[in-house]
Amino acid sequence: MKKKLLALVVSASMIAAMGCVGFAEEEAEVTANEEYTFEIIVKSYQSSYWQAAVQGINSEAEAVGVKVNATGPNAESDIADQVNMLNNAINNNPDGIGLAACDQEAVLEALALAQEKGIPVVCFDSGVANAPEGSVYSTIATDNYAAGATAAENLYAALKDKIAAADGVVRIGEVNQEATSESITSRGLGFIDKFTELAAADGHTVAVTGNEYYVNNCADAGDEASANIIIDVAVPAQTTVELCATEASNILNKADTIGIFGSNQVAAEGILTANGNLGVLGSDPETSILAAGFDAGSTIKAAIADGTMFGAVTQSPLAMGIKTVDVLTQIANGEEVTDLPTDGYWYDSTNMDSDEIAPNLYD
Repeated sequence: MKKKLLALVVSASMIAAMGCVGFAEEEAEVTANEEYTFEIIVKSYQSSYWQAAVQGINSEAEAVGVKVNATGPNAESDIADQVNMLNNAINNNPDGIGLAACDQEAVLEALALAQEKGIPVVCFDSGVANAPEGSVYSTIATDNYAAGATAAENLYAALKDKIAAADGVVRIGEVNQEATSESITSRGLGFIDKFTELAAADGHTVAVTGNEYYVNNCADAGDEASANIIIDVAVPAQTTVELCATEASNILNKADTIGIFGSNQVAAEGILTANGNLGVLGSDPETSILAAGFDAGSTIKAAIADGTMFGAVTQSPLAMGIKTVDVLTQIANGEEVTDLPTDGYWYDSTNMDSDEIAPNLYD
């Protein structure tokens, strides 16, 4: 069997394919004891985020010496399609399954079936909080709540003087592509709670309005009648850039809006699409609305580089794909595994080309 060169270090062929340099974490070797077969199901092939994850999956499978079948629905809102794919994967009796669940609740029955059949499951990108005990062997994911808080910390710091000087209420928008997956909801709530905390520390009062899930599950929704900061949360009917753009337009068109956050690539690109018609975003809080995004991709990177978008938090989907194959292989080898948190990183025009950040900015 082939040996993995370094855990989480991008190989030369992947560097060429992904257009980025390697990123180092702790060294480790993973070797498959035999040629295992894994089924890995991503959330969709809709964005370059998932293309990067699949690139990591396929490259690492070759390096470790295992077979992988990577699939996923067309869009993250195609929950029933993903559940069908998961059930089909279970019926194939693989040596393990990797799952990035679109909906935490929709996969519970399938996870119970996988456990009954003795098929180990590794979740990545999003965990499944209510999974049957013992059915998920490891979760490989960004600390999404903390990552959303990172976006809030950076956006609030840039806007705090404008908030302090405001004569009336100011509005911060938040566009989440949905309200079902752990990754998106945790980021959205992390942003809301941290922004509220920072504002309260400066003597402000915050109210959260809009989508009921986020209003009902944030730490403190506040009272709109007495608040001087409104966090306005929108979720489209389906997970498309176009529908996120419609929701973003509604927020950006409000006269009191001074900032906006998009909690993943689709939502952030929706904000930029909306701005194409409105031209209200920029990097100067005195003259424009500041937008913070999440993830990378050529559209977001270009907008940050030219000052249209203030900044964003990035993950490393490539690393998640690599780690998923490694952990599945370790389980098949009979090794003990644990949950593996991955980091989120704030980047803007001042640091996006740095050695620490650039490797995580996929196209």
